[in-house]
Amino acid sequence: MLVLTRKLKESIQIGDDIEIKIVAIDGDQIKIGIDAPKHVDIHRKEVYLAIQEENSEAANTTVDALQQLLQGSDPFKGQNR
Repeated sequence: MLVLTRKLKESIQIGDDIEIKIVAIDGDQIKIGIDAPKHVDIHRKEVYLAIQEENSEAANTTVDALQQLLQGSDPFKGQNR
């Protein structure tokens, strides 16, 4: 991992299109601004991991479960989700 030190209002440039700027520092919190093309997905890490988990679960859905959903029954009834 590359670790850089920046001060308030300083930036980091990633490639030609992405700029990360330190907008504010308040105690142990840092507010950053990200300027990137719209096609670049930007998420908080915990949100990204949740999306990955949901996508993984969806990819593991069986054809039977999808058919049950189409027929109106809950194929996941009784399972922890």
